[in-house]
Amino acid sequence: MKPTRQDPMSLLQLKQAPLRMTGFGKRDVRSQFAALCYRVHNDKTQVLLVTSRTRGRWIIPKGWPVEGATPAEAAATEAFEEAGVKGKTFNICLGLYSYTKIMGEGEDDLPCAVSVFPVRVKTILKDYPEKADRKRKWFSVKKAAARVREPELRKILKHFDPSLLER
Repeated sequence: MKPTRQDPMSLLQLKQAPLRMTGFGKRDVRSQFAALCYRVHNDKTQVLLVTSRTRGRWIIPKGWPVEGATPAEAAATEAFEEAGVKGKTFNICLGLYSYTKIMGEGEDDLPCAVSVFPVRVKTILKDYPEKADRKRKWFSVKKAAARVREPELRKILKHFDPSLLER
């Protein structure tokens, strides 16, 4: 069933792809929260991606839970720290994706399940905490989906429609 603007329950009816959690040994799966930062520019939806710190892969801002913050608020904090943006955060999980966080030498890698929350960008800052560590770039939804590595995140991006949020 394709979500429609008239159906407020449609966001809850989106089908979640199965998570692929492999290679995690003794460690439990960890939760993270991510921000799908977007804007509508010339009637086209654009998504903001940032590079990872170590490998320079295109990702969306994400991080660990924050005590006292909702998952959506934690995602918005990551959007500020990693991408230098602020905006309207929606308390709607668009979906989940999985990845393995590569840890330092002598540490086990961590399997992570990431919940994705939309953030409509209103302010783009020149200076932000991780500016020296990351690049940021706006992409069309289709190009953003092609740039990320995780298949579940690719699917979330491909099917993202901000008109369903703006009621």
